[in-house]
Amino acid sequence: MLMSSADRPAKLTYGPNGFRVLSGGHFVLCAVTGEKIPLEELRYWSAEFQEPYASAEIATKRLTGKA
Repeated sequence: MLMSSADRPAKLTYGPNGFRVLSGGHFVLCAVTGEKIPLEELRYWSAEFQEPYASAEIATKRLTGKA
């Protein structure tokens, strides 16, 4: 059975001002909650830790060590 890119997460590299898609997919998984984040809705990530986050609150907690 073939999987479309919608069925698997994208692989990204995160920079300070954006991200680059390394392999196709339509979403990434939040590093804290595991929630699917559609690429068009991805707004929060850490370039240092190379992790995506589902919300500003989750990113803040993760980066301050409270998550």
